[in-house]
Amino acid sequence: MDGQYYAVIMAGGGGTRLWPLSRQAVPKQMLPLIADSTLFQTAVQRLQRVFPPERILVVTSRQQAAQLQEQAPELKPENFLLEPQPRGTAAAIGLAAACLQARDPGAIMAVLTADHYIGNESEFERYLLAAHQLAEGGQLVTLGIEPTYPATQFGYIQLGEALGEVGGFTAHKVLRFKEKPAAAEAAEMLAQGGYAWNSGMFIWKVSRIWEEFQQHMPELHQTLEKIAAAWGGPDFEAVLAHEWPRIAAQTIDYGVMERAAEVTVIPARDMGWNDVGSWDSLFEVLKVDTNGNLVLSERHLDIDSRNILIHSNGQERMVVTVGVEDIVVVDTGDVLLICSRERSQDLRKVIELLKEKGLQQYL
Repeated sequence: MDGQYYAVIMAGGGGTRLWPLSRQAVPKQMLPLIADSTLFQTAVQRLQRVFPPERILVVTSRQQAAQLQEQAPELKPENFLLEPQPRGTAAAIGLAAACLQARDPGAIMAVLTADHYIGNESEFERYLLAAHQLAEGGQLVTLGIEPTYPATQFGYIQLGEALGEVGGFTAHKVLRFKEKPAAAEAAEMLAQGGYAWNSGMFIWKVSRIWEEFQQHMPELHQTLEKIAAAWGGPDFEAVLAHEWPRIAAQTIDYGVMERAAEVTVIPARDMGWNDVGSWDSLFEVLKVDTNGNLVLSERHLDIDSRNILIHSNGQERMVVTVGVEDIVVVDTGDVLLICSRERSQDLRKVIELLKEKGLQQYL
């Protein structure tokens, strides 16, 4: 029996590359980085072009759930699926699949993100509807992003033979998934062509991903079977609390997608996608001034600086820049970050250093 089409928003991440604004307590998806709405609110709003609120699920942590519910009151509390601890994207997707196994076992689910920017929402809608058609035929579908530069922060998907058109887009067989490459390999793949960035967006029948878990991640599948069987019953919380900590952390890419057969990719061209993965990425989605500067602060004075980003939280302190280039300055009151734009991807190393030195109050 065919079920309905559901969106599953993955909203448990920490957004460490946008530290010190993005913190454990308030990660990037909860912040109004690009518009007056937060990234999460924007994600929920654009999905309502395809999905009614009752068919939008959110997988998140217990720590973040209350704030996310406050930001999206149109979603029912029971549509927030709470992970007791982070166990990677395979388990998070499995939790949503377990919910749908109990609620609507014939369903098709679109696994999406809470923290990406999509400039062309009508085009995004067309991709979701095209992917739904392929998923109805039993395919595991991923949305790739046509590369525009030799990125090293994304995984890649190698495109195989064209499988024909769906919804006006060409679908391809997936030859392989490639982990984040070194700079030389990324340049080679871009020059060679036939690759897409891995966006982390997937569309499939619940029954198909359930089969893939059974085949490729049998221990996770057994755990999910127990969780699905208890869903909605009086023992659900106890079963979840007992079973979840036993799950080994793993990504859906490594756990399933790299091993699965019948994986299809639709390379997306004109969606205006950006993963908002670093301070430097904001230059691609926000308007800069005539000197290429991106100023997100009411208290900033500058003389002759170029290609800089300034962000401050509106406290009394004035930020003044004179003759500097290609730097990021972020002032949150308790932390002042100054880094070169080209090193803005390295903030994960700062997080590790803070942990190492026991400075948890800044995480």
